[in-house]
Amino acid sequence: MKPIFVIVSFLCMLTLGCNSDMKQQSENKTFTYLALGDSYTIGEGVSENERYPVLLQDSLEASGIHLSDLQIIARTGWTTDELSEAIDQAELSIPYDLVTLLIGVNNQYRGRTPDSYRPEFVNLLERAVEYAGDNSGRVIVLSIPDWGVTPFAGGRDKEQIAREIDAYNAINREESEKAGVAWVDVTAISREAASRPELLAPDGLHPSGLMYRYWVNDLFPLAFEMLKDGKFE
Repeated sequence: MKPIFVIVSFLCMLTLGCNSDMKQQSENKTFTYLALGDSYTIGEGVSENERYPVLLQDSLEASGIHLSDLQIIARTGWTTDELSEAIDQAELSIPYDLVTLLIGVNNQYRGRTPDSYRPEFVNLLERAVEYAGDNSGRVIVLSIPDWGVTPFAGGRDKEQIAREIDAYNAINREESEKAGVAWVDVTAISREAASRPELLAPDGLHPSGLMYRYWVNDLFPLAFEMLKDGKFE
């Protein structure tokens, strides 16, 4: 009986050692995140730590998903074509474990048509998937917020703005579904700013840190599921 006990004990030690090593490896894993967009991604009007990509990073870190790098390619006022040009000039560390994309409000603001938005958005979506290691399961698209409810839109046709934003979002949602990419609706909460001024930054146009936290409430579960099982195989 003694030899059997010794063998069992030895196997248990090996198993515990393996489990411990696996846990340590899990804790040591680090991930990379690329956020693509415009003013909503760069966080115009709020502090750096209130940007939604930073808040998402913080939430993932708090849940044991360690991000070694967050790269943001975004600027206030960018349209789809301007974001694409900026990506061309950027130094990217491909592949990324997570990629988010939010773009189109400035296309609408400048009076461009949804029909012209579609091919440019599709191009950016395809690039986002490519930067995620050709893994559509690591990409999240966010809908375009409705700036028509903000004080900045005073004197404008807010119903028309809403219709056009909806048309743009119908496109990015449809194309996201075709590509097998996750899509998150942040437009609904953006419209609550009509009666909740705390959801807006001091400039009366862009989201406040509070609104971005609401966004992350929806983004976090998706991002966590995408990353919890480890890096690319």
